[in-house]
Amino acid sequence: MGVQNLSKRSVIGMMAGIVLIIGIGIAIWGYRLMYAKDFDIPETVYVYVDERKDFEDLIRQLKDSARMEHVGIFELLAEKLKYPENMKVGRYAVDPGMSHLDLVKRLRSGHQTPTRITFNNIRFIDDLSERLDDQLMFSKEDLLAYLKDPAYLKPLGFTPETVSALFIPNTYEVYWNISPERFIERMKKEYDAFWTEERKRKAAAIGLTPVEVATLASIVEEETAAPDEYPVVAGLYINRLHRGMLLQADPTVKFAVGDFGLKRILYQHLEIDSPYNTYKYAGLPPGPLRMPSVRAMDAVLNYTQHNYIYMCAKEDFFGRHNFAVTLAEHNRNAERYRAALNRKGIR
Repeated sequence: MGVQNLSKRSVIGMMAGIVLIIGIGIAIWGYRLMYAKDFDIPETVYVYVDERKDFEDLIRQLKDSARMEHVGIFELLAEKLKYPENMKVGRYAVDPGMSHLDLVKRLRSGHQTPTRITFNNIRFIDDLSERLDDQLMFSKEDLLAYLKDPAYLKPLGFTPETVSALFIPNTYEVYWNISPERFIERMKKEYDAFWTEERKRKAAAIGLTPVEVATLASIVEEETAAPDEYPVVAGLYINRLHRGMLLQADPTVKFAVGDFGLKRILYQHLEIDSPYNTYKYAGLPPGPLRMPSVRAMDAVLNYTQHNYIYMCAKEDFFGRHNFAVTLAEHNRNAERYRAALNRKGIR
């Protein structure tokens, strides 16, 4: 009996050892799979989760974009951590050295990577909305519904005609799933930060509000292709405003016509009845012609003081201008420019 009991204990001990070894092997295998680098990508890629995407959609993104190999392991871990029923909307980074477990934890916690958005050289609100449509979760239509709503804009200090002044061209970081309303709130904070007490003081000294500065800056930026001319052009229009003269700014006529590509402003264009036509209506137009750059707005605030009240494009067509104090001098400049247009056959 003693020998038999010893033999049984040996067998049991051996089997237990084998089971332990197998268990350790499985544990090591599972650990390695959980923490293995399973994404065959040279650099970080992003996956997107919104209200329309389910877990299977995410798996397809991980296979297509992140080139995930061991799908089953990811699915098993996700199930164990109850991720499929706790999916959070957002834009998530998948890094080359990331493990399955790290990714599931990132997704489940909703730890997003901010999206960097840059906008400059934007003319219309529709253009901005279309650009953001490609970079953020909300649609162009979602954003425009707010930007064209007078009742929504009024408490912010804007109208549909002036709202382009709200957006200060720059690079910003926001979360991909930001709502249109929260995005506008963020832009208002950036606007308020831009309009420091010093800038507001300079605007007041000229007799302009911040929105009016943006409006004049948009004219200046459309008027010349040479940024170093901005302060001079701004000074010219400020001279006209202070003297009660019509601005007679060609870009406002192009805006009224709806064609910024016009090469030659004709008398028929000057007769268009639009509040944006500064050949017919005194003062600034109802709002900016475009989203002015920071450089253009600062050029208005720090305009060059001179006596010019006339300007005409130079006949070399390089986008610069001849400036004049007297109408006679301006007429000579204008005649040279018209002759150059005629030589090139521009009608």
